Amino acid sequence: MNICVVALGKIGLPLAVQFAAKGHTVIGADVDERVVALVNAATEPFPGEHGLAARIEETVGAGLLSATTDTTAAVAASDAVVIVVPLFVDAGGTPDFGWMDAATKAVAAGLRPGTLVSYETTLPVGTTRTRWAPMLAEGSGLTPGRDFPLVFSPERVLTGRVFADLRRYPKLVGGIDEASTLRGVEFYETVLDFDERDDLPRRNGVWNLGTAEASELAKLAETTYRDVNIGLANQFARFAGLHGIDVEQVIDACNSQPYSHIHRPGIAVGGHCIPVYPQMYLWNDPDATVVRAAREANAAMPRHAVDLLAAAYGDLEGVGVLVLGAAYRGGVKETAFSGVFGVVEALRERGAVAFVSDPLYGPDELRALGLVPHEDQTVTAAILQTDHPGYRELSADALPDVRVLVDGRRTTDPDLWKGVRRVVIGG
Repeated sequence: MNICVVALGKIGLPLAVQFAAKGHTVIGADVDERVVALVNAATEPFPGEHGLAARIEETVGAGLLSATTDTTAAVAASDAVVIVVPLFVDAGGTPDFGWMDAATKAVAAGLRPGTLVSYETTLPVGTTRTRWAPMLAEGSGLTPGRDFPLVFSPERVLTGRVFADLRRYPKLVGGIDEASTLRGVEFYETVLDFDERDDLPRRNGVWNLGTAEASELAKLAETTYRDVNIGLANQFARFAGLHGIDVEQVIDACNSQPYSHIHRPGIAVGGHCIPVYPQMYLWNDPDATVVRAAREANAAMPRHAVDLLAAAYGDLEGVGVLVLGAAYRGGVKETAFSGVFGVVEALRERGAVAFVSDPLYGPDELRALGLVPHEDQTVTAAILQTDHPGYRELSADALPDVRVLVDGRRTTDPDLWKGVRRVVIGG
């Protein structure tokens, strides 16, 4: 097949490489000229994705992968189009469809009869049928379902381990009609590999969910579940901390039987998915009080961590505080909805002088994010925000003036912080 992948970001580019590695000819379309040039030069445009650099070099070298800024032309030359353009929500939770609208119009202009169109970007329920189908029809003069198959098939991977996750988790597919769904299932069975699991025979493969709406809801539901679960864990942690109970011990005890799957509390919930997709669900279902309460509970955790610091340290006015970690997740160079911003804001409101360090970010990169890099300024308190593996070896010797450490991820080794008051969430 000839396949077009629209948007060569941290999900789209690995997908394009995966398809090309299966022997298909793939054109990646992106509005970023820099990304397009790097891909055509067989160069990884962003770091941190395991195995991506070698696979780009191999597939580009074999003539199976190329990139362009001309989405319409790429679609016109393709048998299948996979769209992975980002979708954001504003502060009030309303989706911003701007980038996806533009991409959909470009796709429509090049669409030919019989070409499969698959949206992988997480969407509010009903978007594929009620927004994209009419837009594609208007721009192409073709009727979705009759002249071309249209499906929604959500990405279910984490950056840094995309290729492993593509093999590990079922691929969910739902179309605007039965024929579209079957065509989507056939497509993904052709372009993906799956781990063999004799003990869990339904764990892998492509799952026919019947409709685009079921597939859209499945993605929102699985991510919203995580946010709600973490929100519950955070409320347990706050209660435990008030009563001198170790919440980690409690959660381990609860999860020792098969009906309890409590997640772990922490200083923040970040990334492109968990803080965002519950808001998309709430856009569909504004009466979902449980979802709304969990989102509010998780959003309050950075401020709670600063409150813990103030309770242990005292007045923070003028105090130099080091925030350890800008990234939202350990080992990943990404700050989307990272807790660092909430922590720094709460520190500044209390009059503290907030500095930030992160092994993945240089001083200029931190400044570009609106953060003040730590460059040997005196700090007497610290908050660990990111669970970078290197922080497990961090000791008080590296920060000799620090009197109080709030470890928001339970990452540091208590034995390495003797002499410093170390506070954990839910301790």
